Amino acid sequence: MKVRHCCLLIMPAFLLLHPAANYAVAANEAPQPPVVESYLEKGELAEAAAALEKLIAQQPDDQQARFSLGVVQFLQAIEHLGQSYHRYGLRTSRFVAGQIPLLRLPIPKNPHPEEMTYEAGGKILETFLAKLTVAEATLAKVDTTDVKLPLHFGRIRLDLNSDGNADQNEALWKLLATVTRGGDQAAGEKFLIAFDGGDVHWLRGYCHLLSAFCDIALAYDGHELFERAGHLLISNNKTPYVYLTEESKPQTGWINNGLFDIVAFIHLINFQVVAPERMTNALEHLEAMIEQSRQSWKRILAENDDDHEWLPNPNQTGVLPNVRVRQEMIDAWHEFLDEMELLLQGKRLIPFWRGDQASQARGINLRPVFTEPRQFDLVLWISGTAADPYLEDGPLTDPRVWQRLMRVFRGEFFGFAIWFN
Repeated sequence: MKVRHCCLLIMPAFLLLHPAANYAVAANEAPQPPVVESYLEKGELAEAAAALEKLIAQQPDDQQARFSLGVVQFLQAIEHLGQSYHRYGLRTSRFVAGQIPLLRLPIPKNPHPEEMTYEAGGKILETFLAKLTVAEATLAKVDTTDVKLPLHFGRIRLDLNSDGNADQNEALWKLLATVTRGGDQAAGEKFLIAFDGGDVHWLRGYCHLLSAFCDIALAYDGHELFERAGHLLISNNKTPYVYLTEESKPQTGWINNGLFDIVAFIHLINFQVVAPERMTNALEHLEAMIEQSRQSWKRILAENDDDHEWLPNPNQTGVLPNVRVRQEMIDAWHEFLDEMELLLQGKRLIPFWRGDQASQARGINLRPVFTEPRQFDLVLWISGTAADPYLEDGPLTDPRVWQRLMRVFRGEFFGFAIWFN
């Protein structure tokens, strides 16, 4: 089993950056299911949050309850995002939508979507960001030294179609089986993960990563792209060009309008900055994500048990089959975190791909891309001229670091990176 397929099985399954692999993993039943599990199995997220908040008020030192509340709040953020996209008819099967992380959710088809405005789309991201902020703040209060939250992940249900009933078709085992084309109910419902202190930091890192995506999207004005090519993502977007959404026969025998729309979509990734402070926020989220990853692995390496580990150390067995985490991988991952931090700090430069690279050590300083954002034009970035304001002479990122990463992770570094966080 290749890690780039299986590493997205659990929490990142909500992101669906890649299909996950078959999740039929042998697992023992949890001896004492946590309070939250009965609520999650019925899709009662609001009720779960209320019950946990009451429990925490009565028992402030109950770390499992606090961890559970953070997980529930994270799930509420994901559920709300899915409900919002269902409301407006997200086109999950389209090629363009499949390339955008926040749109890779298995949303049921809505035959009667509401008309979506550009402002409504921004509001969806703002709400998602606010909910992630709440979840991260809750998780930040968890004492990670001795906490455990065993969950049968496949039994969790989310109400993604906003009908007020999280039914069997919205259980996570069903959603995962749909995207993975494998697995069954019995296997999915037995899939047990004993989340622990290291996973608290891991989930906090993902909250920061998703928050960075939101802030970057909200920093720029994509109004023109929405009106001229938004129908590639939303089935009922408000646009003055109504003929774009009308079905028509191709004018030739070898091409159709969809290809022209994709070209227009790429052309329109040319955004003016409207909220530069959000790019600074995104930078802070990315730096916080790096720190949470370090804290996560510090906890994981200190563990002595071996109990249904989501992220195992070299002496543990993880819940993902046929995947072994070696110390060499963890060392390489920390090297990657160090290099990424230097890039975000502007102490290392990204090599520039134009001109005589052999005669000069010139590169892109990534930090002012966030702290001094300018108009973002994808085509001009690819050609090189949009990078000109950020070009400097200085130490470039060491190519040996990236080569070592690909060697240690046997060509599957990006899959492991999504898993490791």
